[in-house]
Amino acid sequence: MPQAAFRAIVSGRVQVVMYRDFTRRNARSLGIVGEVENLPDGTVRVVAEGEKEALEELERRMKKGSLFSRVNDVALAWQEPTGTFTSFSIRY
Repeated sequence: MPQAAFRAIVSGRVQVVMYRDFTRRNARSLGIVGEVENLPDGTVRVVAEGEKEALEELERRMKKGSLFSRVNDVALAWQEPTGTFTSFSIRY
């Protein structure tokens, strides 16, 4: 069972710039499970569960963003993990 979890809303130029794929690749490389999806308002929602240190590293990487993105803000809230995810996926 994951030790920690967060939900985040990422704003800026984060849609149509490979941000979801960037987040999925980084999460998987860190052993994190969860999902990422574009929201209708132009932001990206991330739900991530895993080791606390890995989640903190993912947060750092999310703030930097993908090559063509421009991250203005990562509004992140820590929460209890649900244990329902088995991998990290893009939700369409």
